[in-house]
Amino acid sequence: MASTLKGKPKMLEVPLRSLLCMMATVVVSAFLLTLIASSISSPSDCACSRANAVGVDAASTPDGRLAVLVPFRDRFDELIEFVPHMYSFLRHQGLDFEIFVLNQVDQFRFNRASLINAGFKTVRQYYDYIAIHDVDLLPLNLNLSYAKPQSGRPFHVAAPNLHPRYHYSTFAGGILLITTQDFEMVNGMSNKFWGWGLEDDDFYDRMIEAHFKVTRPTNVATDSSNTFRHIHDSAWRKRDTNKCFDQNRETRRKDRTTGIIDVNYQLRATHHLKINNLPFTLLNIELECDKVLTPWCECDQSSFFNIFSGVF
Repeated sequence: MASTLKGKPKMLEVPLRSLLCMMATVVVSAFLLTLIASSISSPSDCACSRANAVGVDAASTPDGRLAVLVPFRDRFDELIEFVPHMYSFLRHQGLDFEIFVLNQVDQFRFNRASLINAGFKTVRQYYDYIAIHDVDLLPLNLNLSYAKPQSGRPFHVAAPNLHPRYHYSTFAGGILLITTQDFEMVNGMSNKFWGWGLEDDDFYDRMIEAHFKVTRPTNVATDSSNTFRHIHDSAWRKRDTNKCFDQNRETRRKDRTTGIIDVNYQLRATHHLKINNLPFTLLNIELECDKVLTPWCECDQSSFFNIFSGVF
């Protein structure tokens, strides 16, 4: 009997230690989850009212509501830096804005213009103007205005004399502000540009042919070395400059047919997320490709050649 009583504490000793270890693991795990959630989280208290919770409702400023449209795929390291930076920059100007990350989730090559068209169609009736905005270009000069441009006068924030990399006179990429009416008037952007490059040049031509005057900053004392910070790492994330089928010839022709009216896509999901407690909306967009019209939405080894020897 005595030996049985003496053995009982030894039988309880192992489960007690295991229980303590389990409790410690739960506490540490909860702490780590809290740290992760403070960086990126999904808001549970979102009081959303626009387009079935597409946007967060807010009082309009005199300049109207701004939708920042950010074409996106697999750049979460840049996005984590982009959202807090843009909140600080745009709040300084007292603007009513929301950031929409247009996340391409299909298997086709990246199509920046079609993402912009799809994002525009999703949010257009709730916003007065849009900013077409690269995720890797951060404005530094506080005198760069994101106010609503006048009708017929799109405002190219990332002007050729200010952009860190592209300086030709017809450059219209990086960051462009345009009213929703004007973007709709020119039928948005061409849907033919799969892969990297040229969609902005085509859109510039559309604006000029519509007799728009593309305006640019005139009140900045900085230059191409210090107006923006370009956070793209070309060594790690290479541009898709492949050209296949007759893409090289076809995409250098002016396209005045495709655009908002015929962009083919499915909105697969809408996520309201936060980075550093700053909300933005992630739209999962699945683009569809007409392989008769643009077979270069997919390039295999038998159908492509690379016209560039370097990385841009």
